Amino acid sequence: RPGPPHVSVSNGSDAEGGAELVELKVIWNKNKYDVKFRLDGTGADLKQRIHALTGLPPAMQKVMFKGLLPEEKTLREIKVTNGAKIMVVGSTINDVLAVNTPKDAAQQEVKAEENKKEPLCRQKQHRKVLDKGKPDDVMPSVKGVQERLPTVPLSGMYNKSGGKVRLTFKLEQDQLWIGTKERTEKLPMGSIKNVVSEPIEGHEDYHMMAFQLGPTEASYYWVYWVPTQYVDAIKDTVLGKWQYF
Repeated sequence: RPGPPHVSVSNGSDAEGGAELVELKVIWNKNKYDVKFRLDGTGADLKQRIHALTGLPPAMQKVMFKGLLPEEKTLREIKVTNGAKIMVVGSTINDVLAVNTPKDAAQQEVKAEENKKEPLCRQKQHRKVLDKGKPDDVMPSVKGVQERLPTVPLSGMYNKSGGKVRLTFKLEQDQLWIGTKERTEKLPMGSIKNVVSEPIEGHEDYHMMAFQLGPTEASYYWVYWVPTQYVDAIKDTVLGKWQYF
């Protein structure tokens, strides 16, 4: 008659004549499955069956029966009996992707939503500065050209209160100096978290630009009428990409 249990390990199909079956309750993600399975099937075989039931790949399953179910042993060897509860923990690849949407992608979605809104230069807070028109001493702009930063400060621009502002890039000190009539802020480049810019509608050869000094939009320092040829150089310099040599 049948040999010892450990001899009769089978990886074949359930259709084998006389295979002894055990009734299991497989519980995964609040779902319960009644499963009949071969007593001489291994933990690895059971994972394949769970994959067929749930779509959960075996590599992403944690199967529990009195502790972690060993893949190499049969259900008979670990003394699984009728009515045994098998707990399964794990997420499908789609679930994982949905939860772990990369931050960048999430930020891009937010930006895309923002882009559907009105352009920055039409927003009320910016309009009140832009409606003053170009400053008298605005620097000349050159369309379609990217230039390195000049050796002199960038001047002839407004800040959000409509006051005159100039930008001085102190590369040897790794600082950006933002100067107004009242004072000069000396900011380490590393403290500026981001630089955003947008062409000014109707005057696309000039940009409005913001330096992000803290974690939120409230920390943006806005500068208006930046000549377009310097926009990329400013971003590269502030964000640490200026070492061309």
